[in-house]
Amino acid sequence: MPVVTDLEAHQRDKERVRLYLDDEYALDLPLMAAARLSRGQTLTETEVAELSDAESLQRAFDQAVRFLSYRARSTEEVRRHLVKKNVPASLIAIVVERLRQRGYLDDMAFARFWISNRDRFKPMGSRALRYELRQKGVDDEIVDGLLAEVDEAETAFRAAQARMSRYRGNTRQAFRQKMSAMLRRRGFDEYAIRDAVLRLGTELEERDPGYFHPDDAE
Repeated sequence: MPVVTDLEAHQRDKERVRLYLDDEYALDLPLMAAARLSRGQTLTETEVAELSDAESLQRAFDQAVRFLSYRARSTEEVRRHLVKKNVPASLIAIVVERLRQRGYLDDMAFARFWISNRDRFKPMGSRALRYELRQKGVDDEIVDGLLAEVDEAETAFRAAQARMSRYRGNTRQAFRQKMSAMLRRRGFDEYAIRDAVLRLGTELEERDPGYFHPDDAE
């Protein structure tokens, strides 16, 4: 049976220890796992396998946390990332559960963040938001519940306002066509599009008489 001959602090990762068995490097271990070992201790093959599993699990967990550090992610995004890293499915399930328990993974919070972020930087319609969140693996029940809180018409109006400088000097008809096409690409429904374009067109006529083309006879 292998004997623990050294436990060496990892130079690049203070949270890990290098384990040597029979004077040969065997594997890296999390500090918690290494704390239970001592030089001269004899290990069974089963115990060595368990230590190896513990290291693999910790490494997969660290990969997931690092992936989450860049921005909020859905549970499915984390799963896909770990699959790409060749993490076994059995370990992925354990990692995901640990992340949930520690509050690192929450699809409701993620979907709320995603919708809020889109609303702030690039207002989009419910159809587009639903597609994006489904692509990220968020359950329809969560998506439908959150999108029910969105005022589609108001969001479409703000999206139109953000783009109105681009269409200055167009005729009223060209303005309606271009603005409607943009909102349609953003996933808004036809009712919200009509309401936003009509509302914005009326406001522009009232406060900025020179906005539309001067030869527009409409």
